This record gives sequence, C-alpha cells and structure tokens, in this order.
Amino acid sequence: MSAPLRVVVCGTRFGQVYLSALRRCPERYRLVGIVAQGSARSVSLAEEYGVPLYASVDQLPDGVDVACVVVSSGVGGGQGVELATRLMERGIHVLQEHPVHPSELADCLRTARRTGTQYQLNTFYPHLEPVRRFIAAARRLVARRPAVFVDAMCAVQVSFDLLDILSEVFDGVRPWSLTAPPDGAGRPLSAVDATVAGVPLTLRVENRMEPGDDSSSLLLHRVTVGTDAGNLTLVSTHGPVIWSPVLRVPSDAVGRFLAGPGGAGPRAGDVPEASAEVLGPIEAPAWGSVLEEVWPEGVLRALDQLGARMAAGGDPLQGAQRHLTVAHAWQELTDALGFPQASSPRTGPPITAADLLSVSGEPAEAG
Repeated sequence: MSAPLRVVVCGTRFGQVYLSALRRCPERYRLVGIVAQGSARSVSLAEEYGVPLYASVDQLPDGVDVACVVVSSGVGGGQGVELATRLMERGIHVLQEHPVHPSELADCLRTARRTGTQYQLNTFYPHLEPVRRFIAAARRLVARRPAVFVDAMCAVQVSFDLLDILSEVFDGVRPWSLTAPPDGAGRPLSAVDATVAGVPLTLRVENRMEPGDDSSSLLLHRVTVGTDAGNLTLVSTHGPVIWSPVLRVPSDAVGRFLAGPGGAGPRAGDVPEASAEVLGPIEAPAWGSVLEEVWPEGVLRALDQLGARMAAGGDPLQGAQRHLTVAHAWQELTDALGFPQASSPRTGPPITAADLLSVSGEPAEAG
C-alpha cells in the first residue's frame, strides 16, 4: 500500500470543509499543515488538527505533495491564483476551489505544464453525490431523447458550477450563447435567455449578496432537463432528483380518454403508472449531514481525481478544455448580469415543513 499523499490546506473559511474531508481518509491523505494569515480561526484549526500554521508558501517544508487552495481568486478579490502559482513553482500539485477567471485558469494550466505539476480546478458541487446522481440520469435521458429545454435557477456565486453541471450533462456547453437580461434593479432574480450545447436554456440567477457574506443566498441550484418523454429535475443541490414523465393519454375511436361505467374506453395500462418518481432517496440530507458528510466526500472525490492525474502524469492541459470553455461562458454570463446587488436577509427562527401544515397534517386553508 502506497504512503498517503501529504497535503496542506490554504485558507480556513471554506477550507474547513477540506480539513474535515482529509480527516475522514487518513489512509490516502495526510494533513501536514495549514497556510493562512494567522486569524483566530486559523490558529484554532491548526491546534485542533495538530498541524503547523504557515504564513506563506515559502515557509512550507520540503515533501508536500498537494495543496488545496481554498482562497478567493482574482474575480473574488483574493490572491488564490498567485498562491497556486507559487505552490506549483515549488513542485506542489494544486487543487483550486472555483471560480477562476478564464485567463487566470489558462495561466495556471501553463504553469503546471512548465513546472511538471498537475493543476485541477474544483467546481465542487458536481462532485456531490446528489448532483452526480442527477448528471448520470440526465446523460442517460438525453442519450435516449433529445433535450427540448433546460430550466435552471442558481445563486450568482455558484453560477460557475451550474454551467459545469450542464457541461457534464451535454459533454460541453457549446454551442453557447446568451441574451443580456433587462435591468433587474430591485428584483431578486435576473432572467437570462441562453443556449447551452444548442439547447434553449432559461436561467434565473439570484444576483445579490449580503455584503461580506456570500453564504446568505436564498438557493444554490435547481435544474430541469426537459424532453418529449418527460422532465428530470434536481430540486435542490442536495436532492431529491425527480423524474416526471409526460402524460400521453390515448383516446378511443370517438375521442374518449377515460373509461366509462361499462368499461369502454382506453385501458389504465395505456398511461404511465407514476406521474412522478424519485431517483434515489426521497428526502434530501439534513444540513448537518451535508456539512459533515456530503461536502467532505465531494472534496475527497476531487482529490482522488487529482491523485489519479498525478499518478498518470501527462500534460495538465489535457482534459482541461471543458473547464476552460465553462470559464469563458461564466465570464460572459457574469458580465451580462453585472455587479451583484446588496441584500439584507431577515433573520428569525428556522421554518420546517411542519410549520407549513395544520395540526392535522392537512394544508392550512386560506382565510
């Protein structure tokens, strides 16, 4: 059995998910340090995980195999790309959290080629189990029936990975085009008409954020791929995945589609048995499970892909074309949307499904 890869995590906000992932799989990955600016959070996490806290790449010891760069890139006002470049210059392979501007992404791939390292962009959400379930089912669907439309919703900060989800469904985003939305000032959702892989796409984006907090969006992803056989929907990022077959009701010679008292008319077996079916678990995981299991498992899957590239060697540019085309489409989308509006979410206690039902379990009557 080969020795575990020695990994450092750069950044400790969303980097906490990466740290949690590494703790789950010590036989494949060994956390050997954290690179951060010395905040109380970073100091606390370094103590919790029992690893050194480094202030810069220059302080890292020899022998580090992989760095997870979970620091904003230039598009987010951060130094993530510069950090990734310095790491690769030291011979360290890099897994970098998205989004990354297409020109910066190309620069990172060229640096990886020049330094003999591997660089992989992690769009994160396509690695999560519920999203993978949707992608696999959607690929099987469009292999059997051509897609007629795609309808999608997302928050602007996860629009890059929404496009990557669609690129996995359709083996790319081209032909790609979009029409800039009308001025959406004061509206929570901006509507964009686009074409992805030649399929008409209606996209609604929550192009707003709470200043200083990009985790306050009202949704992450919702996607429907429509065909003439039915619609496949990822209800939310963490599921469920629902198949809704189209109702095709045969009629008899005089136009009846319901059987009468005498049994005349079409047979019940001529129509679909279910008006909707769930693929996989009927319920999405609880938020605690998402944070502690689903997200870390997604990080491990991305790390495993990088590890496979490291073992195989080869040109890091090979296999990166999809992310490059997604990055260009994302740049065009965000340019059309414009700068996000400021939002001020109302606080209050959580609301559950039980709160939306009457005591008897029946929907509350409007009164």
